[in-house]
Order: sequence, then C-alpha cells, then structure tokens
Amino acid sequence: MSAAIAITKRELRTYFNSPVAYIVVTVYMLLAGYLYFNNVFIEKQAEMRAYFGLAPMLFSFIIPAMTMRLLAEERGSGTLELLITMPVRDWEVVLGKFLAALGLLAVLLGLTLVYAFSVASVGALDKGPAFGGYFGLLLMGAAYVGIGVMASALTKNQIVAFILSFAISFALYLFGKILQVVPGPLQPIVAFLSMDSHFEAISRGVIDTRDVLYYLSVTAVSLVIATVSLESRKWK
Repeated sequence: MSAAIAITKRELRTYFNSPVAYIVVTVYMLLAGYLYFNNVFIEKQAEMRAYFGLAPMLFSFIIPAMTMRLLAEERGSGTLELLITMPVRDWEVVLGKFLAALGLLAVLLGLTLVYAFSVASVGALDKGPAFGGYFGLLLMGAAYVGIGVMASALTKNQIVAFILSFAISFALYLFGKILQVVPGPLQPIVAFLSMDSHFEAISRGVIDTRDVLYYLSVTAVSLVIATVSLESRKWK
C-alpha cells in the first residue's frame, strides 16, 4: 500500500501543479452553482434537490475529464514502462491513480458544501437527505472514477479515453431515464444498471445496502479490468 499512497501523492501534486484541477473545479462549480441558485432564487425552494438531481449527469462529463490522462498519458509517453520497472505492482499503480482522482473529487464535493450552508442559513436544512446526497455522490463518483481509470488503461490516447469513459458513464446515467420506453421484462435489468436509479433513494436519505454494493461493485470491476489491462503487456 505504501507504493499506492506514493503514487496517489504524486498524482495529486500533478493535478494541482497543472491547470487540470482548476479548470475542472471551476467548470463544475459554475454549473452546479447555476443549478443550485436557479432552484433557490427563481423557484423559491431552499433545498438541494435540484443539485443532487443533476449531479449524476454532471459527473458523467466532469469525471472523464479528470481521469482521461491518468494511465493513457503514461502509456502514450512511455513513462508507464518506467514506472512499472520500479518496485510497484500493477494493482498499486491502478489504486494510486484511482485514489488521486477520488481525492480531487472529494475536494470538489467539499467546495459545494457552501450550498448546504447557504440553505441552512435561510431555512431548515433537511440533514438526512443532505447527508445521504453527499454520501451517494461520493459512492457514485467513485464508480465513475473507476470507469475513467479503466478507460484510461485501455488506450494510449487521452481523447479516446475521455470518449470511452464518457460513453460508458453517460449510458449508465441514461438507463434511469429511459425505463418508460424499455420493454417490461428488461426494466428490472436496466434499472439495476442505472447509476441514477441507485442514487435516487440515497439522495432521499435512505441508504440501502443494495445501492452501496452496486457502486462498490462497479468500482471494483472497473479497477480489476484496468489492472488486467496493464498486466496484458506481459502476455505479448
């Protein structure tokens, strides 16, 4: 684990020593802020439901941008091979990259707490849904980050990694929006695969172990595929 933590620290420094983190944070805060304040001041509703409702869609755009370079850049520049020659295992590389992106996401979510504090200053904040919403966003964000790391491990091109990660993430988000047009027998499967469907209950303050296990499973499967992709270079 010490190697994974070292990689995490290196990646976090890389994030904040480059424009990536600041661009991602700025874009997300502007979009989330618009959605939040539109709900509070125009619709006269002092709650965070609008923000939590659209955060899954925002994640499908923002997180691929955060993760696209993690392994694709290393593979494209040849520095991944140099990294692998060090006393570090493939899963530690993947885990370190994952934790760095998750750390940036946690910072991003931490900054949006100003919305919760502003709601509390003008009215009674329903703490259950607020806590559940942020907990759900962290779980869902981890799943999206896992998908992003997987996509970055499968290609040497950052743009391809972004498109692949976005396509998978947005498809999982859309599954929850197309249930009404899905044939009846397939609806349970599509609902189970939907990122948004699992988030809805958590954002209401209802934490179901099935929803938690879904996000953890997506994260774990994505990281396993990313690790296998790195290991595949040894099979050639």
